[in-house]
Amino acid sequence: MANKLETLAKKVIGCEKCPRLREHCLKTAKEKRKSFLGETYWGKPIPGFGDPKAHLVMVGLAPAAHGANRTGRIFTGDRSGDWLFRALHRAGFANQAQSTHIGDGLKLRDAYVTCSVRCAPLDNKPTPQEFKNCAPFLYEDLDQFPDAKVFVVLGLIAFHALIGYLNQRGLVLKKSKMKFGHGARFELENGKTILCSYHPSQQNTFTGRLTEKMFDSIFTTARQIIRKKVNVRE
Repeated sequence: MANKLETLAKKVIGCEKCPRLREHCLKTAKEKRKSFLGETYWGKPIPGFGDPKAHLVMVGLAPAAHGANRTGRIFTGDRSGDWLFRALHRAGFANQAQSTHIGDGLKLRDAYVTCSVRCAPLDNKPTPQEFKNCAPFLYEDLDQFPDAKVFVVLGLIAFHALIGYLNQRGLVLKKSKMKFGHGARFELENGKTILCSYHPSQQNTFTGRLTEKMFDSIFTTARQIIRKKVNVRE
């Protein structure tokens, strides 16, 4: 599994399917933000990150222009990542709460995080074609976790991306029964669970739409589900 994820990571990093996104990422990496002028930006597409044997798989939207596009690791070096990894640490899915750069020692335990689009999009709005171009990477990523017990989707777009994958693989309940909302929970016919969360973006965390208590509840629930399913079925 680890070898397959490494092979997939190389494919992701070398992707040039979306000229608009590649131009934006490289331009951002060259111009940089003032606070990061002394750093060398990654500037390439971003692979998933985490435990190859994870029972918890998370799906986000896309890398941040001055976060993962700078550091080279998903949800690393920005405020959204600060929220995510603090919550994962509190729930026992990460060995530390900080995620600042690739060499910071962060390791995920029984958890893996990926995203719908692998390049930082302009205004956080990939086009439908860009989503389509990136979908095979997401699908191949998720295929590596047949024993996953819980999918956590971070935001509505990630929810739709996961539903697209599940529909394509014939694993989803009727779509009419599935409506995104923070804390929404859906049980799939194959025994897997979907948990929905608002994305830990500044638009949500600064306004109080998403609080740390709300966010923690998602991963506490995920931990409880995994413990129950692993103990009962394995």
